[in-house]
Amino acid sequence: MTDAAAQIQETITSNDVVLYMKGTKSMPQCGFSSRVAGVLNYMGVDYQDVNVLADENVRQGIKDFSDWPTIPQLYVKGEFVGGCDIITEMTLSGELDTLFSENDVTFDKEAADKIREANAS
Repeated sequence: MTDAAAQIQETITSNDVVLYMKGTKSMPQCGFSSRVAGVLNYMGVDYQDVNVLADENVRQGIKDFSDWPTIPQLYVKGEFVGGCDIITEMTLSGELDTLFSENDVTFDKEAADKIREANAS
């Protein structure tokens, strides 16, 4: 296991929810990272953000670790969930609520419902 992989494993093991992203949860630096961080922030999820722009080894390492080519990447209880499109779909379908509930991750159900209401066609 590389140093980056060991660091990633440690991070996702010691935090219930981790978002590997470009920038930080308070200052995302790409639209996709901003969207996922925005959903988690709005839903009141307590999560660890990891800025891949701060460390090239982690930036490449997370792609190798998950075998997923893009960032952001969301992990819940050590399991890779997906990137921006998957998280968006899961939020709108209610699957993300279920995932959080099943894993005892605290979130604001009303906020999640408001996201879905705002995006209903």
